Amino acid sequence: MSKFVFFGDSITDAGRNRELDLHQSSYGYGYVRSLVSKLLKDDAKNEIYNRGYSGFRSVDIYAKIKVDVWNLSPDVLTILIGVNDVWHEIKNNGVEINRYENIYRMMIGETLQRLSNVKIILIEPFFLHGSATDEIYDHISKVKEYAKVVDKLAKEFELPLVKIQDKLDSLAEVNGDQFYLYDGVHPNIAGADLIADEWFNVYLNQIKM
Repeated sequence: MSKFVFFGDSITDAGRNRELDLHQSSYGYGYVRSLVSKLLKDDAKNEIYNRGYSGFRSVDIYAKIKVDVWNLSPDVLTILIGVNDVWHEIKNNGVEINRYENIYRMMIGETLQRLSNVKIILIEPFFLHGSATDEIYDHISKVKEYAKVVDKLAKEFELPLVKIQDKLDSLAEVNGDQFYLYDGVHPNIAGADLIADEWFNVYLNQIKM
């Protein structure tokens, strides 16, 4: 049996029921829910906790890391954060890239210090064309620079990285952007399944060996 925590913003949250844990409604309708059947098929005793929060930036999840991660003491922690750090800068409340890197590094480092046996998986932030991104496309494109920070930190801490952007870009050329991210940011069913499949491949090949 392993305990999994998925930590991040609305892409992880995906409308989850925050009043219950280990209940179907607590997983939301996004990639975490897509992973539940895979993880429970792997071991029916696995515990999966969704700790996503709509609208959160790196600074916001860092503020909740003790209650949502350290106190739960997961075996496997997954972090997906970054698009709001860029998006919120439209209203001058984003997180600059250097600050994002510093906060992200602190989250990883402090978690490894407190939970010596935890396995951490990082997911790079991503975006596509869509109703939420087209009018600010030049600005939101900075997400790719934030994704490079996540790649840098994955290498620095020798952590598995789930790369999504290149896969989305390639598949969107065939099926269209909205087939995967309905507004350019938030996944629909196909997008959630894509993230889940990529995560599970990383998990099987780099964590559960």
